[in-house]
Amino acid sequence: MDLILKARNLTKYYQMGEVRVEALKDVSFDIFPGEFIVVLGPSGSGKSTLLNLIGGMDVASSGEIYYRDKPLHNAPEKVLTGYRRDAVGFVFQFYNLMPNLTAYENVMLAVEIAKKPLPAVEMLEQVGLADRADHFPAQLSGGEQQRVAIARAVAKNPEILLCDEPTGALDSSTGIQVLKVLKDFNRHYKKTVIIITHNAAIAQIADRIFYLKDGRLDRIVNVTNPVSPEEVSW
Repeated sequence: MDLILKARNLTKYYQMGEVRVEALKDVSFDIFPGEFIVVLGPSGSGKSTLLNLIGGMDVASSGEIYYRDKPLHNAPEKVLTGYRRDAVGFVFQFYNLMPNLTAYENVMLAVEIAKKPLPAVEMLEQVGLADRADHFPAQLSGGEQQRVAIARAVAKNPEILLCDEPTGALDSSTGIQVLKVLKDFNRHYKKTVIIITHNAAIAQIADRIFYLKDGRLDRIVNVTNPVSPEEVSW
């Protein structure tokens, strides 16, 4: 099977005066289309740095990363911009919705820039918010806002959905709803979903778990029998 992402010896460091801080150290992995991956690790383990490299929001200090054999590690900014626009959807812990736009209008922001978007109304239906399409973010709960953010991300019809602590600001029951939406997107549309989190409970629904520790990929675990989001024990 073709790889959707391939990384070899990725390293990222930041120079702070005379001090060099290594955020990511010699990380290598393969990710296949349609996988559900959870990247697990404590604060400071390199999770967000890895997400930024996968998402084309930053470039590695050394090493290589490829999206379907296309190099990202040495790509010009114009290529990275196209990659972020066309291939990747982003879901963050804080929803980043436009407060003066309705739920539908927020989703349409993504539809209008995508090459092959999915219908905004259908995406709001997928996340259970068709009846809230005309509501503004301030009129929605935290869980509803996160589901709008997911609908906006998937409306681009990206091949890769990157989620940075998507349940971090939610209670457990709302978090389960959000995980169900992500899992449904993964299964229904056969897209690759990568969740970055420190919450070990979420790893129960993954196909594979990448454990990061001190900037290194400590190990990769194949999950034999992933549970459904409803079965996650928080």
